[in-house]
This record gives sequence, structure tokens and C-alpha cells, in this order.
Amino acid sequence: MVLGPLSDQHFADRLVSAIIRKGTPALVGLDPRAQSLPPGMLASQSPHDIAAAYQKFCCEVIDVVAPLVAAIKPQAAFFEQLGPAGCTALAEVIRYGAAKQLLVIVDGKRNDIGTTAAAYADAYLGPGDSSPWGGDALTVSPYLGDDSITPFLSTAQARGAGIFVLVKTSNPGGGRFQDLVADGLPLYRHVARFVEELADQSKGATGYGSVGAVAGATYPEQLAELRFAMPHTWLLIPGYGAQGGTAADCAAAFDDAGLGAIVNSSRGITFAYERSQYSHLAGAHWQQAVEQATRDMIAEFRTHTSAGRLPSPSGN
Repeated sequence: MVLGPLSDQHFADRLVSAIIRKGTPALVGLDPRAQSLPPGMLASQSPHDIAAAYQKFCCEVIDVVAPLVAAIKPQAAFFEQLGPAGCTALAEVIRYGAAKQLLVIVDGKRNDIGTTAAAYADAYLGPGDSSPWGGDALTVSPYLGDDSITPFLSTAQARGAGIFVLVKTSNPGGGRFQDLVADGLPLYRHVARFVEELADQSKGATGYGSVGAVAGATYPEQLAELRFAMPHTWLLIPGYGAQGGTAADCAAAFDDAGLGAIVNSSRGITFAYERSQYSHLAGAHWQQAVEQATRDMIAEFRTHTSAGRLPSPSGN
């Protein structure tokens, strides 16, 4: 099913252009939680009212961060847990972010094989009207093997979209499987090799492919290892901020021009007013806390990584 004209603009080239334009690799994750919403935003505990509050909250976060960052990453689970009303809210958040000229990476970690994988890809991948959800990119799991990834890549390439494959995740338990050694290399390196092959085959004018890798800030040595092993692969980095990762931990993930990696911060930005340094901006001033936390993240990466070599827009 194709809902509109296919995009002929390469995803990685669009990502590079957006990051250079904003002058930062900062990515804002949208993980709404009812218990942390600003006072007065939630009318009741019904799924319908929570979904409406999530939509309002995320769109108001987008209003703040759109001038500052290149992309947002809504986490589908927090919307899906509310049923149909939550899915409608997610769709509206994606459309709102796109209307604000942000790239939207849908964090769904989808995976399957054959026509089921193709159906997931058709649903999520493709900006604007080229897919039902309108995502610029989607996170995917590689556990089912190469034939579970290629349907996503085929759709992504046809629609100017991208995928980010889980390679070395930020959670403490990830190593239970990802670090198992086979043929002299840990499993995550075998996945990385496959992802890099696909990235090389799908690269655009900037030298990066339509396939990226998820690699956590909580494992800085592995980040450096993966940057070297995956020269054509964009790295999407979770684990910064609330999970303990720092800008310095992420430094090796960037190329010499300050590109090649985009770093996510979710609750550290969206719920910044719960953090001690921004607590004076709680309540009616919560958006100011979001803005200040975003600017502080931008400044930290400009100071401690090669992202400082990116152009610095006057707004940042």
C-alpha cells in the first residue's frame, strides 16, 4: 500500500542536512508518562484523557525544541498502552513534528519476517503521505536474521526513509546475548558487520547509508569500536543523561566533522522540571525547563565532542 508519492531524497542526506542546519546531534525522545505530566494537564485517568494529555504535552515540547534540534523520537509503547486513543495521539504527534520541519524517528523496535515485516515497514516508513504513520525512520530488531531486516530496508530506500538496527543497546542486561562470542567476535559485532554492509550498499551523497545502528552511551569503548567498524553507518545513541551516559562517553561515536551520530535524551529533557537544577521552573514554567535542558545538552556536546565543529546557529 502506497499512500502518496515516493520520496527521492536519501534519508541519511536529509539527516546530515538537518543536523548541520541546527548545529547539534541532540535528539529529543518523547516518552510521556502520566505521573510526570505538568500539573493541570491531565483531566482524568481514562485512556482517552491520558492520550489527549500526551498529545498536548508532546506537541508543546515540540514547540520548544523544534528551533533547536534536528529530530524527535516518539516511543510508541507509551502511546500504544492506551489503546486506540493513544495510537491516534501518536499519529498526531508525528504529524505535528513533521509540520515543524523535524525528522521523526519512531521508536518501535519492530521485527518479523516476510510479508509481516513488509507490513510493519509499509505502516511506519516514509515521511508525509508516503506511509500511514509518516515516520522518517524506525528502530528495528535484528534477532530474526537478515531476511527480517531487508524488507524494512527496501521500503525505506523506496521512500527516502531510514532504519536503525539494535546493535549494542544501553541496558545493563543487553550483554547477556549481545556479548556472546561466536567465531572470535561478540554477537553485536556480527550484527554490526551486517548493518555496515547494508549501510555501504545504501549510502547517499554524504557517504552514510539508509541503515543506522543503535549503540548505547553506557558502553563508550564499544561505541568507539563500532564507529571504526561502521564508517558508513549512522549511530543512534541512547543512554545519555538519565541512564548515566555523558557527552564525553559519546565522543568517539562522531566522525571528524561532528557527524555520524545522533544522541537521544528523553526524560532528561521532557521532564527536566523534575531535575534539581531546573526545579525552579516547575509548574507553569515547565517549557522553560525543557528549553534550558535542551540548550545545556547542546552546549555539552559542542564542548566535549567533535560536534563543536558543526556550524552554530544563532538560535542555539
